[in-house]
Amino acid sequence: MARIRGIILFIQFSITVAITVLCMYIFRNHTHKVIKVWMNFQMFVLGIKLEIEGKLDESCDMLIMNHQSLLDIIVIEYIHSRDLAWVAKKEITDLFFFGHIIKAPRMISVDRENKAGIIHLLKEAKDRLDKKRPIAMFPEGTRNDGTKMGSFKPGAKMVANKYNLKVQPIILFNTRNIVDSKSLKAAPGVVKVVFLESIQASKDSTWFEDTEIKMKEVFNKEYKNYVS
Repeated sequence: MARIRGIILFIQFSITVAITVLCMYIFRNHTHKVIKVWMNFQMFVLGIKLEIEGKLDESCDMLIMNHQSLLDIIVIEYIHSRDLAWVAKKEITDLFFFGHIIKAPRMISVDRENKAGIIHLLKEAKDRLDKKRPIAMFPEGTRNDGTKMGSFKPGAKMVANKYNLKVQPIILFNTRNIVDSKSLKAAPGVVKVVFLESIQASKDSTWFEDTEIKMKEVFNKEYKNYVS
């Protein structure tokens, strides 16, 4: 049943992404409103319920979170009211058709294989910040299997330190079990979102390393409660 739901979800995604991208290109000054409509629709269709712990701080100009599934982005976009600028790897942007979901709303694409990638990231981040768009990043750099968190890459730290950003760490739980795009499985369920206290980035502190430790501690504790 999960596989059938996953296939239906993929077909639905393909159709609605095409409509969403077209609308974003037509209504260039209202891409965020278009995205919000699509995200709200996905939450409804997927049958997602939220359990929230902590408080969202919308004054932050950077969000960092663990990454398990496409659903991570849908959930955060659904909750957050500001026009987030997501950082995505270039491989996604280069995808035929689906890559426009990154290009149309002017998200940030990074080539991790290019040594100049971090310079490009810093430049693009500055542009979005100047436009009052918070930067949203997955510091692990890739999706995990939902049972653990991987090591953090330095990109988020460099951007936050460079522009003296206020950062909110977020932990998402159970998104991989609800939408797994790799195995094309989907099922309704509850996503738990934990908002940790905001942090002021500083070159003179170990905030990033301390945050990685804290996020992993919270995730591991919650995961143990879930499987026990």
